[in-house]
Amino acid sequence: MLAFSRHPDGLRCLFFTELWERFSFYGLSAILVLYLVLPVDEGGLGYATDDAVVLYGNYAMAVYLLSVAGGFIADRWTGPDRAVLIGGVIITAGHALMALGHSAAALLTGLGFVAAGTGLLKPNISVLVGQLYAADDDRRDAGFSLFYMGINVGAFLAPLICGYLAQSDRFRDALAELGLDPRTSWHWGFGAAGVGMLLGLIVFVARRWPAIRAARPGTGWSRPVAPPSGWADLSRRFGVIAFFCACSILFFSVLQQAAASLNLFADRYTRTELFGWVFPSSWFQSVPALYVIVLAPLFSALWIRLGTRQPDSATKMVIGLFAAAAALAVMIPAAAAAQTAAVSPLWLLAVYGLIGIGEMCLSPVGLSSVTQIAPARLVGVAMGAWFVAAGLGGKLAGEFSAWLNLDAVDGLADAFARQAGLILVGALLLAGICRLIRDTARRLATTAPDPETPTALLAGDTP
Repeated sequence: MLAFSRHPDGLRCLFFTELWERFSFYGLSAILVLYLVLPVDEGGLGYATDDAVVLYGNYAMAVYLLSVAGGFIADRWTGPDRAVLIGGVIITAGHALMALGHSAAALLTGLGFVAAGTGLLKPNISVLVGQLYAADDDRRDAGFSLFYMGINVGAFLAPLICGYLAQSDRFRDALAELGLDPRTSWHWGFGAAGVGMLLGLIVFVARRWPAIRAARPGTGWSRPVAPPSGWADLSRRFGVIAFFCACSILFFSVLQQAAASLNLFADRYTRTELFGWVFPSSWFQSVPALYVIVLAPLFSALWIRLGTRQPDSATKMVIGLFAAAAALAVMIPAAAAAQTAAVSPLWLLAVYGLIGIGEMCLSPVGLSSVTQIAPARLVGVAMGAWFVAAGLGGKLAGEFSAWLNLDAVDGLADAFARQAGLILVGALLLAGICRLIRDTARRLATTAPDPETPTALLAGDTP
């Protein structure tokens, strides 16, 4: 916990809450597409590959699109704290439906619950992190980098546990010995994801219980109160946020393919064997998170060490896009090699390494910047817009995955090359206006209405 010593005490609580919420999200994501395409007689739903990846893209989009509504609800009525709590309860219910139900209707209903709950929780827990820091606090990006590491600890553990329960022959044999249908192993994976969200709720409520008892109904717990901004000021602020969102759309169209096209590439065209030991293909889903776990403290320390000399947020995000384009470029020779035989897992390790570097330059920086630039009265809505951009990127990830036509390895290299070119062009275009965004963002950060917000509870003070 030494890494938290230079940050407000509330960061630790939010770190572990988000860790377990992301465990639930990535545990589900790691096995969802594989479950959808699995034949019915083997316990799956028998979807066509293109239909499965498009459904995943629609789900990923819905998760983040609903963040706007979640941010508005928190800004207008509940406050971010209560929104996080209610969202966690809804997510847990969604996982329970998928664990206990064995039909397409149960799965789709459960996905709807998870999407709705995440729409409440995801933007507002980031708002709470942002409220821990003043607008000019040099620790902001570093704090969000640590918070982001919590996300990826959960994302690392989830595929290992949920993937093992869903795909492991050893676990299926254990179910058979108990007289249970081994084909239900996938639902045990969904259930484990739900347990993760339940643990996150326990952490959040245990840490926040005094605040829950003290809160007056209808007032919210941490709602900021700010004087209204002028229209010109609002336009400038949301113009900068629009730039951040454009970067997010492009980056997440690559990152979200980890659970779609790259997941199927790992399952069908990559060796899943290490020193003679065969492992579930879904375990590759832990690799991106492992990279971020390693990189997050390094980037956090780097930003603190550089202080005012660190690159501006817009520049960091464009660097992240170039890393994403490079990751897709690595898939070109990997897909070409897969035409003759299953390829080495080192290809995917290289791809996920580049994505991890890009993620550290873009995602936590975006979270930090949006909470810094957004008007205080609309910070929940602004965070919702940031996650909508991620959702649109998820939708694109599903469409790009369908475009790849993963049922046949021929043509994959050319398809990855076209995707890499698209992301590169987008990165170059955004780099062209980076300086304008940087200067505008700096002016807004120094003049941002930063009224006192009741964050004493998150900071660890007595209410």
